[in-house]
Amino acid sequence: MALITYTTCPCCGSSKINEVLKAEDFTVSHEKFSILECADCTLRFTQDIPDAASVGSYYKSDNYISHSDTKEGLVNSLYHKVRQRTLKGKHALVQKVTGMKTGKLLDLGAGTGAFLNFMHSNQWDVMGLEPDDVARAKAKELYNLDLRSADQLFQLPSGSFDAITMWHVLEHVHELHPYIEQLHKLLKKNGKLIIAVPNYTSYDASVYKEYWAAYDVPRHLYHFSPASIKKLVSMHGMKVESEHAMWFDSFYISMLSEQYKNGKGNLPMAFINGLLSNTKTSMNKEKCSSLVYVISGN
Repeated sequence: MALITYTTCPCCGSSKINEVLKAEDFTVSHEKFSILECADCTLRFTQDIPDAASVGSYYKSDNYISHSDTKEGLVNSLYHKVRQRTLKGKHALVQKVTGMKTGKLLDLGAGTGAFLNFMHSNQWDVMGLEPDDVARAKAKELYNLDLRSADQLFQLPSGSFDAITMWHVLEHVHELHPYIEQLHKLLKKNGKLIIAVPNYTSYDASVYKEYWAAYDVPRHLYHFSPASIKKLVSMHGMKVESEHAMWFDSFYISMLSEQYKNGKGNLPMAFINGLLSNTKTSMNKEKCSSLVYVISGN
């Protein structure tokens, strides 16, 4: 297995990088990985990660919900119960920020296709890219969606999409800067790039520390702060127009984190920490467990 060891920050290139914690892969391997932080742009990132050709084995878990669509277990069951509401929220956000009731949308890391299916049922012209063949097959089975493999991203024509969405995907992408550059090219004039990622500066991340489920090493290569997202997109001539809280993520991540920390779920404590995280978010949006960034390229 080939590993990637960073000597500079993968976002801004600074050499001011230092280890801040070690986190365990609680989902598949139970290996421990170092997480480093850049003193300049504040990105955190996983050190000694498997390269793109080797990382696939770390996704092979029946519990990996974005690929399996599993409803097994309490946390995944609750995830499915709130998904319909979150899909409506995502659709409303796309309409609001684009100013369009219908348009052309690209979803990267489409998983099993629930979001794309919802957008298609609301008259959007949709295309989805997904690297996992099991997830693509599930999207075909569930929604009759023909998702494309992720390597087709760089073959798509420039200026093609009114909206490009990445729901908890950017943290998985090995080719960080080439992806952002290509996404910029793919946007139509006045098109919007919508990126949702976990936020390690959130309240729940400060509570759970190395047990915070959204570190999800080594599948999550990067751990973004609002400052690091703004720095990343600015390096490619784009800017963050607005930020939006993902309210349910605070509870979902807290439930998983409780399992990792204590070996079993503690729903009352997870609910309390999720609620506290959201309370702090209501005072400062950049304290949410996960944030959606609406990015303009023009």
